Amino acid sequence: MSDRSAAAKRPVSALLTGPYGHPFHPVLVTIPIGSWVASFVFDVGSRITDADFLARASVWLIVIGIIGALAAASVGLLDFFAIPSGTAAFRTGVVHLILNVTITIAYAVNALWRRGSDADQVPVGPIVLSAVSLGALTLSGYLGGKLAFRYGVRVATDEEQAEGFEPRS
Repeated sequence: MSDRSAAAKRPVSALLTGPYGHPFHPVLVTIPIGSWVASFVFDVGSRITDADFLARASVWLIVIGIIGALAAASVGLLDFFAIPSGTAAFRTGVVHLILNVTITIAYAVNALWRRGSDADQVPVGPIVLSAVSLGALTLSGYLGGKLAFRYGVRVATDEEQAEGFEPRS
């Protein structure tokens, strides 16, 4: 393993980003992903049912997702700084980062668009924005997976992983 690859496996700060082999970023991204998927389901539900709480709950889920995205971004950015520049992993990380910033801004715009609305149904415009944002989130998640599973960013070395495959004595 090269020194450049090894650098991307170690945390910049274990206290802030999680210890070696246990990064916080993958755990924290579940908050915005889950919140934003649920908000979209609530949006669609508000259009096909009489449940008037769905439109209001959807806004709350979007806001929770934004807060979760900011938390995930704070540790993800520190993980990103460990990736050597000029590498395929770094370029993938840049696209992942840009997509996530854009998605978070889109959800902030979406929440503001809905502000003050007492409608029982979410208008079509915010639903379309949510759908497009979820599509971008899917692509960004794919790139995050590529960083971890193909390039091994913040993943333990093969030698250390091997202990999980040794027969019990």
